[in-house]
Amino acid sequence: MAQLDAQELAQAFRRQFEMEPKIFSAPGRVNLIGEHTDYNDGFVLPSAIGFYAHVAVVPRKDTKIILRSTEFEQTFEANISSAGLHKLGGWCDYVLGVAAQLSERGIQVPGANILVHGEVPIGAGLSSSAALEVASAMGFLSLAKAEMPLKEIAKLCQRAENEFVGAHVGIMDQFVSCHGRKGNAVMLDCRSLDCELVPIPDSVKFVICNTMVKHELSGGEYNVRRQQCEAGVRILANAYRGIRALRDVSLQQLQAQASSMPEIIYKRCLHVVAENDRVIETARMLRAGNLKSVGKLMADSHASLRDLYEVSCAELDLMVEAAQGLLGFIGGRMTGGGFGGCTVNLVEEQHAAKFAEMVAERYKAKTTISPDVFMCSAADGAGVEIEGRR
Repeated sequence: MAQLDAQELAQAFRRQFEMEPKIFSAPGRVNLIGEHTDYNDGFVLPSAIGFYAHVAVVPRKDTKIILRSTEFEQTFEANISSAGLHKLGGWCDYVLGVAAQLSERGIQVPGANILVHGEVPIGAGLSSSAALEVASAMGFLSLAKAEMPLKEIAKLCQRAENEFVGAHVGIMDQFVSCHGRKGNAVMLDCRSLDCELVPIPDSVKFVICNTMVKHELSGGEYNVRRQQCEAGVRILANAYRGIRALRDVSLQQLQAQASSMPEIIYKRCLHVVAENDRVIETARMLRAGNLKSVGKLMADSHASLRDLYEVSCAELDLMVEAAQGLLGFIGGRMTGGGFGGCTVNLVEEQHAAKFAEMVAERYKAKTTISPDVFMCSAADGAGVEIEGRR
């Protein structure tokens, strides 16, 4: 997506609405490690990335919300009335869902003119929707002259996507969009929502590679995986006290009960239990500056997602293979729900541009598909933009 600084967006807003806006921004994210652990009350290690959703807002004197985008021609109009807001079937629903959730909490959201500009690539698994939700929440709160802790903003935006949009996402995307910090990943406990910043060396770039495929079975298989994990928890809870989720199970406990559960359930549980351990160990190795071990943990994560959880696909595996042996490569894995989407690679900054070029060439040679490749770094979370700077 094209990038606009705050002054350019303000100019675009003035041309459309003839008013001076406030501008709020929130980033997309990439998950470095910790896949399919979130809905098992586990740990994840995402990072906010330097692609943002920007929302320019001014209040109106009536109860209308007028929504426009720098990228799409259609204008959406809704009315905050006693009848409540309803889905309109477009990108606007992520914004309207946030307004609806704020209203349900008793926060008086005024009518508003809104212009949205998105830098987060859409459909790449980098949480463009969460970025838009969080930036919109901050804009509406400002108009309503209300305050809310960042953790509560994240939870509200998650509910907007779950209940209004109808996408049953976890808390990770909205949380890191709120809490991201430049130069750091965020280790998040998905049960307590406690988090710790984990430094990423300045010498490391994220290179995110989009396979450009998304297989149809992803939605149904995602639900099947959740059910399989829940089945494992029921078996383990009969053997051990205090087991509420796979988060509560040690590797030793799981291995001791292997014979009491179907093989496929054991495989799914083994991935989640070991992946939680990998998240904690990756954070420890990053703090110690041991990037070689980080790379090994990322490789182990991908192998587990491929062989135990079975959510990878041929294109993701080829993209992971394409990175092997390239100069500056530290580690890489699939990121996101699976069955297509992106890989994330940690690469030495001095070699990142050449790495991006070579991995794209290798992938295209194997698949005939030209991938999108993005280079970025750990970035700051949501905020208000002032004079073109966050």
